[in-house]
Amino acid sequence: MPGAIHAEGLVKTFGKVRALDGVDLDVPEGTVLGLLGPNGAGKTTAVRVLTTLLRPDSGRAVVAGLDVLRQPDEVRRAIGLSGQFAAVDEYLTGRENLRMVGQLYQMSGRAAKARATELLERFRLTEAADRPTKTYSGGMRRRLDLAAALVVSPPVMFMDEPTTGLDPRNRQQLWEVIQELVAGGTTLLLTTQYLEEADHLAHDICVVDHGRVIARGTSDQLKQRTGGERVEVVVHRPEEIDPARAVLAGFGKGEVAVETHTRRLTVPVTGGAKLLAEVIRELDARGVEIDDIGLRRPTLDDVFISLTGHSAEEGQAAAEGGAGNGAGPGEGGQGPRSRKETDQ
Repeated sequence: MPGAIHAEGLVKTFGKVRALDGVDLDVPEGTVLGLLGPNGAGKTTAVRVLTTLLRPDSGRAVVAGLDVLRQPDEVRRAIGLSGQFAAVDEYLTGRENLRMVGQLYQMSGRAAKARATELLERFRLTEAADRPTKTYSGGMRRRLDLAAALVVSPPVMFMDEPTTGLDPRNRQQLWEVIQELVAGGTTLLLTTQYLEEADHLAHDICVVDHGRVIARGTSDQLKQRTGGERVEVVVHRPEEIDPARAVLAGFGKGEVAVETHTRRLTVPVTGGAKLLAEVIRELDARGVEIDDIGLRRPTLDDVFISLTGHSAEEGQAAAEGGAGNGAGPGEGGQGPRSRKETDQ
């Protein structure tokens, strides 16, 4: 049975650019799908098709049991959408923006007012509630936009890079709101620039590149594709690199990588903490002094490198330089990010 969001063979072109090239998606009810990919991969185009803002050239999609092409009005009533940029009226106050959204959804004036007050408190905007939103910081506008998307508590939500522009504390607060929504039964499709965000929130992840889904699975499943655990060792002196390399080669399941300038050695392994203890004993027996040692699991950044050929931060740098394939209108700006923050 198809999920709350289901797409088959979505294709969308802009001139010679094939923004979507046969995308299939399925998001079970009450779960989060993280859509992850470099700049211009097709993530925003997919969201726009699924939310009826763009018509696909071919393929089909069903959202909340409604056909996106045949029942666009009904789809819009069943979803919430937070785009890449805050869609608020800067001449209205925060409270007026939320009440207006409620009335557009045909809520009574009293219900719209009560819901606005509730959301202003939830997103820590009460003190600024009666100020024009043109006086808000970028982060405040972002929070108001997200609040507007939740006015009617839709069963299906689309969030296109919702935490861009938020500082770490506000991002954490938004994560908590998202987790509350999903716990209450909301289905969410989330595109994000932050690898740790997908790792933290998504039940399943689709990695998209050049308009195609190139990998899908849980975070753990995707990480397993990069080769499992690694032992990392930092030796105390440069002359200890070679004996340490010999030790790690005896335990590893692949080539020992060496960073000479940092005196760091890394090797893929199996065996977990027990094997790590054996490595430490052998290094000690060889007289190798270490500054640091640890067992490291692959991250989503490792997955990103293995699938796309570059790190997330390199993808961001390329995006800032104007690169990007497969981007629909408005799809650009930055590639996925793992640690870089933008405070507002």
